[in-house]
Amino acid sequence: MNRAAATRGASGRLRVVAPPVLVGVLAVVGWELTVSLGRIAPFILPAPSAIWDQLVEQRGNVLDAALASGANALVGLVAGTLVALLAAMLASRFSFLGEVSVPFAAVLNALPIIALAPILNNMFDSTSSVPRRLVAGIIVFFPVFLNTLRGLREVDPTHRELMASYAAGGWTFARLVRLPGALPFVFTGLRQASSLAVIAAVVAEYFGGLQDGLGARITSAAAFTAYPRAWAFVVGACLLGLVFYLGTLLLERLLMPWRTRPAL
Repeated sequence: MNRAAATRGASGRLRVVAPPVLVGVLAVVGWELTVSLGRIAPFILPAPSAIWDQLVEQRGNVLDAALASGANALVGLVAGTLVALLAAMLASRFSFLGEVSVPFAAVLNALPIIALAPILNNMFDSTSSVPRRLVAGIIVFFPVFLNTLRGLREVDPTHRELMASYAAGGWTFARLVRLPGALPFVFTGLRQASSLAVIAAVVAEYFGGLQDGLGARITSAAAFTAYPRAWAFVVGACLLGLVFYLGTLLLERLLMPWRTRPAL
C-alpha cells in the first residue's frame, strides 16, 4: 500500500512538473531557431546559446553580483515583512488605524521604483546600500501587510468565544489566535513579496551606488553593447528571484507542516 501510494505521489508530481518544463524547453528552442534562422541582430535579441556561453564565462561575476543584490533584497524583505506584520497587528487591533492604514499602504504600493530609487540615492552616500534596501522594504510592505490584515480579521467565532471565556486581553488574543490563524495569509503575501524584493533591489541598482549588483552589471554591459553578457546577468536575476521564492515555500513548509502542498 505504501509503495503504491509513493508511486502515485511520484506520478502526480511528474504531471505537475513536466508541463512547465516542456513548455520552457520548447520556448528556448523556438527562441534559438527564431534568432538563428531570422538572423536577428544580437542588440535586438541575443540567442540563448550566446547567453549561455556568457553565463558560463561570467559565472563568477554573476554569482558575486547575485550575492550583492540578494543581500539587499533579503534585508529589505525581512525589514519590510516585520514592519508589515506589526502594522497589520495594530490595524487589526484598533479600528481607526485599520481605516487609515489601508489607503496609506495603497499609496506606498503605487510608488514607482524608478521614481523612488533616485530620490533615496540622493539622500544617502553614493556607496551606501541603504537606498536599495529601503526600496525593497517599501515594495515588500504592501502585499505582506494587506494579506496579514485580512488573515487577522478572519477569526473563527468559536475561538473568539473561547478566549473571551478565559478573559484574554487583546494582545494575548492576537498572539495566540489571530497571528497563528493568519499564517496562511502571511505566507501568501510573502510568496508575492519574495520575488518583488529581488525585482526592487535589482531595479534600484540602475540608479547609481555601488557597482556590485546585478542591476549595475546589466546597465554596464548594455552600455558597452555586450548584450549577451547583459542577458546573462538578467538570467542571474531570474534565478535569484526563483531562489527567494523557493526559500519562502520551504519556510512555509517548515512552519506549517500540515499544509503538505502550499498553493502557488
